[in-house]
Amino acid sequence: MIYKNGGKYLDQINDDSVVRIIKQLGDHYKNNISNRFIRPVLLQLPFDEIFWAQIESITERYGQSDYQGYHFDDLYRQIAALAKFVDAVRRDIAPSLRYRIGNNYVDKMDKVLRDMTINNFSANLQVFAGIIYELYNRLVELDTEASKGKRPVYKQYAELEDIKEKLLNTGNS
Repeated sequence: MIYKNGGKYLDQINDDSVVRIIKQLGDHYKNNISNRFIRPVLLQLPFDEIFWAQIESITERYGQSDYQGYHFDDLYRQIAALAKFVDAVRRDIAPSLRYRIGNNYVDKMDKVLRDMTINNFSANLQVFAGIIYELYNRLVELDTEASKGKRPVYKQYAELEDIKEKLLNTGNS
């Protein structure tokens, strides 16, 4: 639901499907993308603190906005950061993940979990990208409805123009 204030639409979103998708995104990120085996490798990506804060705010602190609602501007910036992240991970991390993680695990169960993580990483990254794209599409629907003939918020972000290619391109993963 988009809240109305004196006839003017605010960009606050309290939509059950958006909340559900964001929760799914955060859970998948925590369990399959940035787990204890992969996180140290991901932190080697050359992104600044602001970029990582964008990623963290949607993947790790998503519950904080569930009751207050989300804002189009914030979500679009976070989605743009996630798309950039997915693109960089596909290009710079996924091809060499096995060598970057190493084989420093003595515990047999850790070795099994590490191997499962590595073997499923590209597929999990693709699922993650699909969830991001699903969120983006739902936001565009809500944004278009709320704009009522005015320019939707998503059109203000040039970095979202090639979102489909960044997220759904299987590339070299």
